[in-house]
Amino acid sequence: MKKLLVVLAFTLIGSTRNVAQTPGKEAFPDGTVISNWFRTVKKVSIAQLGKAYVITDYGVKSDSTLVQTGAIQKAIDAAAQRGGGVVVIPKGTFMSGALFFKPKTHLYVSEGAVLKGSNNIDDYPKLPSRMEGQSLDYFAALVNAYQVNGFTIAGKGKIDGNGLRFWEAFWDRRKENPNCTNLEVSRPRLVFIWKCNNVQVQDVKLHNAGFWTSHYYQCQNVKVLNAHIYSPYKPVKAPSTDAIDIDACTNVLIKDCYMSVNDDAIALKGGKGPWADQVPNNGANTNIIIEDCEFGFCHSALTCGSEAIHNRNILMRNCHVREASRVLWLKMRPDTPQLYEYITVENIKGQAHSLLYAKPWTQFFDLQGRKDIPISYSDHITLKNIELTCDTFFDVAISENDKLTNFTFENVNVESKNTAIDKRLVWGFTLKNVRVNNTLVE
Repeated sequence: MKKLLVVLAFTLIGSTRNVAQTPGKEAFPDGTVISNWFRTVKKVSIAQLGKAYVITDYGVKSDSTLVQTGAIQKAIDAAAQRGGGVVVIPKGTFMSGALFFKPKTHLYVSEGAVLKGSNNIDDYPKLPSRMEGQSLDYFAALVNAYQVNGFTIAGKGKIDGNGLRFWEAFWDRRKENPNCTNLEVSRPRLVFIWKCNNVQVQDVKLHNAGFWTSHYYQCQNVKVLNAHIYSPYKPVKAPSTDAIDIDACTNVLIKDCYMSVNDDAIALKGGKGPWADQVPNNGANTNIIIEDCEFGFCHSALTCGSEAIHNRNILMRNCHVREASRVLWLKMRPDTPQLYEYITVENIKGQAHSLLYAKPWTQFFDLQGRKDIPISYSDHITLKNIELTCDTFFDVAISENDKLTNFTFENVNVESKNTAIDKRLVWGFTLKNVRVNNTLVE
């Protein structure tokens, strides 16, 4: 990977360079044309996924208390051995530990079906994995796909992480040690998809994850369509149940989804640490479109970080926000070189605590012996066509190690308890038709 610091230095001097935009073509924030791939949202039918392997044909019984991992895995293995096909979860409730999908296999969760995760961590083996911007051994997810190009999860049924026991264990540990890390309590993710291209997740309910709900790492061409992603924030908070974690991926479309979780709805990740831009397993997120989605309770609808080195061409549009703490969160991590650039949030309505939140993220700060503090940059950030009720409109408080450049607020109409905006924090701040409490901001 080209060293990120070269790019960062260019941004620091206030570049206003933009890629030339093609007339009449829809474009990403940097002006490059959005490909037709993003406009193709055709659902995949079960018939297109090949021969059906119904798990009840492999001795699996509908039982919400009996862990049947081995029998369900046999159906997956049979499909793989016979040239591929779709593993079907029929109507009923079926409990399992970690399942591993193979090349040319898919998952279909029928309407009325529940694939329920075991709440015993022993049913999730520890394997080489990726968590919180690090490559490490970690517990497998309930549904795992590694190098399965064309992998599809479909159907109107539910994949349920059965996470209550894991959540309670986390909060018990947090009482013992308020500074405990997320990885101190053993918890499985719901879905982990790694090095898979041409992925489609459609229609399914992804609920009650023990840890992150869905995690896409080093993937290209991922579509998440009409998914319903939920974990509760009361009466027991489901900690760290991010709806969608995008980690070093290119070309991602998230469309017509509902997300309500006790953490970030969509988090863009890619690596952390003082030399994170030089680690081969880390990477940028590029060409991400989030559209026509609804956000319930979440810490933020869209978050850059806290483990991210480079996010470019991020477009969130035509969304409704109901109970988000923040609409856009730029986590400026002082122990990691970061560049968040060409991010546009537009056509957003609803309610949130903050519209824009940009502050240093110091949790678990560790320079690992590096003498200087890496600089974090946010460049070419646009908020456009926003109608919002919030507590704080401009929630920004950066340090000398954070550089904000080329921000544009256009056609923004908010009602806010805190109306303050400090334009000195941004080099190159453009305000066009921005009204706070019906007062024009200039």
